[in-house]
Amino acid sequence: MSETYTVEVAGLTRHLRLVEVAPGVTIALLNILGDIELVRACAHALAQQLAGVDYDALVTAEAKSIPLAHALAEETYKPYVVLRKSYKPYMGEAIQAETISITTRQPQTLYLDAKDRALVSGKRVVLVDDVVSTGSTQQGMRAVMEKAGAEIAAEAAIFTEGDQAKWAHIHALGHLPVFLNKD
Repeated sequence: MSETYTVEVAGLTRHLRLVEVAPGVTIALLNILGDIELVRACAHALAQQLAGVDYDALVTAEAKSIPLAHALAEETYKPYVVLRKSYKPYMGEAIQAETISITTRQPQTLYLDAKDRALVSGKRVVLVDDVVSTGSTQQGMRAVMEKAGAEIAAEAAIFTEGDQAKWAHIHALGHLPVFLNKD
């Protein structure tokens, strides 16, 4: 197996570094931070996919997918909310839910700032992520949105990963395999 996995997405080619995330399990790591060209192209393509979806706001989890949510908000003229991974005193009575990410392998809590609750409460939202792999981040975002009284109108990502059939409901631009090392 090479050290990178080549993908074509939104008209661009990228070579993703292969990273072992668990013994015998390797993924192609997408890191969009700083890749303005890729973020803009993916936001444009996702905006087209979401054109027929009725929604009021975008919701993402901190941190790697923030540039995508921002660019998608610019494309769609919809506000976006970032669910934070640590509580800050200025957040007031934040809503929270726990999740476990494949890349960190640690439990994380997602927090909805009290000021952002009005953007999602009683509204239709689109959950945005860079890659949906295990679904735990999506599950955490869904739990926070449910507590906030929001309705999930759609879910969107640049890539899904792993069991492609499991992610058929997600608006995605591509799919990444999970590599199982057979030693």
